[in-house]
Amino acid sequence: MMARPTLSVVFLAALMPGVVVAQNNRVDVVAPMAPELAAYGRYDIGVRTLEATDRNRIDILNTAPGSEPARYDRRLTLEVWYPATLPAGARAGGEYHVVTRDPSVTATLFGKAVRDAAAVKIGSFPLVIVSHGYPGNRFLMSHLTENLASKGFVVVAIDHRDSTYDDQKNFASTLYNRPFDQLFVLNEIARLSGAGSGSFLSGLADTDRVGLIGYSMGGYGVVNVVGGGYSAAAETFPISPPDRLLADRGAARLAANGSVDPRIKAAIAIAPWGMQTGFWDAAGLRGIRTPVLFVAGSADEVAGYEKGTKAIYQAAVNADRYLLTYLNANHNAGAPIPAPAETYTYSAAQKSFPFTHYADAVWDSTRMNNILQHFATAYFDLYLKGDQSSRAYFELSPDEKGVVAWKGFQPRTAVGLTLEHAGPSSQGSGPR
Repeated sequence: MMARPTLSVVFLAALMPGVVVAQNNRVDVVAPMAPELAAYGRYDIGVRTLEATDRNRIDILNTAPGSEPARYDRRLTLEVWYPATLPAGARAGGEYHVVTRDPSVTATLFGKAVRDAAAVKIGSFPLVIVSHGYPGNRFLMSHLTENLASKGFVVVAIDHRDSTYDDQKNFASTLYNRPFDQLFVLNEIARLSGAGSGSFLSGLADTDRVGLIGYSMGGYGVVNVVGGGYSAAAETFPISPPDRLLADRGAARLAANGSVDPRIKAAIAIAPWGMQTGFWDAAGLRGIRTPVLFVAGSADEVAGYEKGTKAIYQAAVNADRYLLTYLNANHNAGAPIPAPAETYTYSAAQKSFPFTHYADAVWDSTRMNNILQHFATAYFDLYLKGDQSSRAYFELSPDEKGVVAWKGFQPRTAVGLTLEHAGPSSQGSGPR
C-alpha cells in the first residue's frame, strides 16, 4: 500500500523546482540517450478527432443469457494523427486535454501535433491503428502516435466504449468488442480514405498497408485480429459474454472462414492480456500468420510473461515474430505516456496514486517510450513500407569498438533489453 504524501515530501518538492518544471506533461521528449529511430521524422503533424458509428453491433451489456442478442449502434471516438503542412511561420505544437486514470482528474498534455492542420498532398501513407488497455483512452500512447505520424504514417487511436477511464463497464463488453472495434475502424478509415468521401482523409491513408498496435486489452484484440482465435474453453468462462458469443472470433470460426484481413501486414502486441487466463491455446495461436512484434516486461504481473506474452510468442509458430523484453519491467513496458503531473496526487477514489497506472518501478518511462518508438519505426518501415534496410535494426552487430549491440543504440544504452526472433514453423530462437 502507498501512503499519502507527507508535509516533508511536499516541502522537499518545493525545494526542488526543477522537479516540477520537468513534469510538464510532454509526450514528445526524445532523450539524449534514445536510440536512433526515436527521433521525430521530417513531417509536421496534424491531429483531428472523429466520431464513427458501427451500426447494429451486438450489445453485450443488454444481452440476457438464453435470449436473442440485443443490438445497438456502437459509437467510437477516434483521434487521427497524420503528416501535415503548416502555414509559413506557423509554430508546431499543441495541447491535449485528457481524462486520467482517476476520471475526476484531467490533465493537459503537450506535443508536436497541430489541431486540424492541413494534410500533406503528396500521396498516401500506411495506416496504423492503435488500441488502448482496460481502462485507458486514445491518448494513452500519444508519445508513439505523434512519433509515427512524423515519419509518414496515418495513425488512428480508438476510444473503446465501455473501456475508457470514465465509462468502464462490465468486462465482458471489452472481451467481445476489442477485435470488432479494430476491424470496424479499419473499414471506416478505408471508407473515409476513398475518393469522393469528402473527408480530409480522402487519398491520405493507404488501407492496403495496415499495421496494428495494441496494449494490454488492446493487445488481446490484436492477437485475435491477426488470427489467434479464442479457445473453446474461453467461450464459457464466468467473465465471458453469455451464450458462447466469443465463438464469433473463436479458433474454430477463424480457421473455417480464413478471416484474417489481408490488408493487415504487421502488428505490435504490447503485454497482450489473456494467455495466462486461458483465452488462447496452442491450436488457436497457430492461426497467426501475420508478422508480430511482441513487447513485454519480464516482471509483468497483469498479463504475465513466461505464461503470458512469451507463451503467445512461442506458440505463434506459423508467424514471423519478435519478442522485445524490458528486463524487470512490469505491465507498463513502453506503452503508456509518462505519468502526467496531475496523477502524482493521492486519489481517495482510487485508493492509490494514479501515477502508478502509467509508470514502472524500475524503468524510466521516457526511456521505455523512446525504445518502443525506435523499434516500432523500424518494424513498420520494414513491413508497411517495404524498407528492407530496416531489418538491420533487429540484428546484433559489433560497433566500432567491437561491442555487440543493435543498430541505432549508443554504447551501453541497450542494457536491460533482450530481443528474440522466430520464423514460421519455429518454436523460437535465442536472443539476437
